[in-house]
Amino acid sequence: MEYRLLGRSGLKVSTIGMGTMTFGRGKDAVGSVGVKEARRQVDMMIDHGVNLVDTANVYSAGRSEEITGAALKGRRDDVVLATKVRFGMGSGPNDRGLSRHHIITQCEASLQRLRTDWIDLYQVHQWDGQTPIDEIMAALDYLVSSGMVRYVGCSNWSGWHIMKGLAAAERLGGARFVSQQIHYTVEAREAEYELVPISLSEGLGILVWSPLAGGLLTGKFRRGKKTPTGTRHEKGWGEPPIRDWERAYDIIEVIVDIARARKVSGAQVSLAWTLGRPAVTSVIVGGRSMEQFKDSLGAAELQLTAEERQRLDDASKLPLLYPYWHQAMTATDRLSEADLALLAPYA
Repeated sequence: MEYRLLGRSGLKVSTIGMGTMTFGRGKDAVGSVGVKEARRQVDMMIDHGVNLVDTANVYSAGRSEEITGAALKGRRDDVVLATKVRFGMGSGPNDRGLSRHHIITQCEASLQRLRTDWIDLYQVHQWDGQTPIDEIMAALDYLVSSGMVRYVGCSNWSGWHIMKGLAAAERLGGARFVSQQIHYTVEAREAEYELVPISLSEGLGILVWSPLAGGLLTGKFRRGKKTPTGTRHEKGWGEPPIRDWERAYDIIEVIVDIARARKVSGAQVSLAWTLGRPAVTSVIVGGRSMEQFKDSLGAAELQLTAEERQRLDDASKLPLLYPYWHQAMTATDRLSEADLALLAPYA
């Protein structure tokens, strides 16, 4: 297993992280993994070198954190434990968002559910445009200074949101984001417009959620074939959205072709592509079974050739939006490393 520094911090995390959204039951649950099976999965992943475990307070309305905490009993020091805050955890007017009240209250609740004295990485799960950015960043800094949290990150923020957060942290002299958790795959490359360049420019590690797009990029979903039963897409799961299915199927055909030639799984090819992208620190994989987790682990050792990467890049290339097409036409003589994350093919 390879370990990479998380942004500008001194914290190292495994290139394969473990997601726990499938832990839990009930109407808000994505999966139905209980404590016993979760413990087996956690032990197996840690034994294979995984040290990043990611959850969120909102997963299964808190049950995922409870199961994660129980599954980590006796192994807490073996992992970098990450969780999140933002979404509704009650029906009250202050039971959602990123107010100082909600952030601190939910951090305290997460600590109890996770059975731990500290959270290694506390991430704001989504933007809150109604809470002043100084209040958000000051609340996060309070958690760090109090010892409840060691590092902070953001998730699903746009580029200008991130810059506001970083500027506020600098202005207040407080904790700054070390990472952003985003959706970024060979099929979903929108992050290359702003989020990947910001990570390179500002020193943020990228953690990737749903790196297989809910199983879409495993190779099981093929043009003209019935959607596999029991999958999120069969059940109408709309996140992430697929806006061009013909393009998606073209990408999947390349994934399958490379996987067959290399005698590996489609999932491993997809994950290896993402792990080879600029600023990506770790991909957070989930699974309902041990077999799914074991298969994902193989991506840590897979190195795609330059030709294989080019085939995937060509199949998934996005159009340049404004102002990027104009930069490609007129600014390629003075581009930075961050600019080249998107514009390298045009330089």
